[in-house]
Amino acid sequence: MIPPPRQLLPSDIPAALEIYRDAVLTQAPGLYSPEQVQAWASLALLPGVLDEPLQQGYGLISEGPEGAAAFAVLHPPQRIALLYCRGWACRQGRGRQLLQSLESEACRRGCSELRSEASQLSRPLFLKLGWEQLGAEQILIAGIPFERYRMRKVPLRLHERLEVTATDSP
Repeated sequence: MIPPPRQLLPSDIPAALEIYRDAVLTQAPGLYSPEQVQAWASLALLPGVLDEPLQQGYGLISEGPEGAAAFAVLHPPQRIALLYCRGWACRQGRGRQLLQSLESEACRRGCSELRSEASQLSRPLFLKLGWEQLGAEQILIAGIPFERYRMRKVPLRLHERLEVTATDSP
């Protein structure tokens, strides 16, 4: 069983950057070209690139037996800005747990909807959790083109699902 995530602290930022880089290097090959993987992973090494969401956002971190395993950040409060999981910690439910926890936090903060931009890696999880794909968009990272997917979720649907789940539980 995965322990619940805890709030991301300023002292966790180096671990979050390591998770980010590891996630891209271990999971993106096969979905992205080697040039795309390197450009994307390099963002974790560039000073200032990820500082704003990590320092100003509301983040959660999931820990495993080998240390920090995954993290996610709301920034601003109505946007999932970051969601990354180390390769060794994939397919354990950590991404789902983090995303659902941030959805609940956004609802608690009164957000009328959530938005995000999902990669090919995270899009299936977003869709599985009831997010709507609004469309694809092209971006450049270090001059290399990437396609990502604009996503949206209306938190009311989240509350309805949680209420149904809670009444169905033994």
